[in-house]
Amino acid sequence: MTLTIDHTPTADGRVSSPPVRLSLTPVDVGPGLLDGAWWPYSRDLARELPALVDVLDRRWGRITRIAVNPAFWPVIPRKVPVAGHVVHVGWFAPEQDPHKLLLLSYTTGRWDLLVIPPESGEAAAARLMAAAIEPRGRLTASSLMADEEALSAAENERGREAEWESEGGPAPSDPANPAGLASPVQGM
Repeated sequence: MTLTIDHTPTADGRVSSPPVRLSLTPVDVGPGLLDGAWWPYSRDLARELPALVDVLDRRWGRITRIAVNPAFWPVIPRKVPVAGHVVHVGWFAPEQDPHKLLLLSYTTGRWDLLVIPPESGEAAAARLMAAAIEPRGRLTASSLMADEEALSAAENERGREAEWESEGGPAPSDPANPAGLASPVQGM
């Protein structure tokens, strides 16, 4: 299930933050390595986490701790205020997958979310969100990201080849002239 959750307008009519881009595994699906995917707008955890936690608090119960790998987060706040409580944020470099966010609740458990890089395009993010919620998924967050990077590289290469050919790239293959060299002018 892919969710894009809009926050309700504040008293003065402004929206408190942009919609949360989130995809979560259905409740009735057996456990996999990931419980969903989150596509933040930036690498600013202090700005991004309150909206995510607000949504997940209502869905999974109060989130009390979050763990990240610092590889992709330039600043990791120790605490993040969320509606009605504070969430403690920690980091683990070698122990935690750099593409994963770990969320903990004292009362209801643990969840692991794939973190889709904010600079990802919509098509890549949609593929990653779908892959992260595969029933009984057995791919790690880094494996999903590596697969997406390989797919994106192949798509970019095909796009460059198509552009090159549309701009007068290689001549059609001729068995008599495999190099595509121009034939000499006849009759001179």
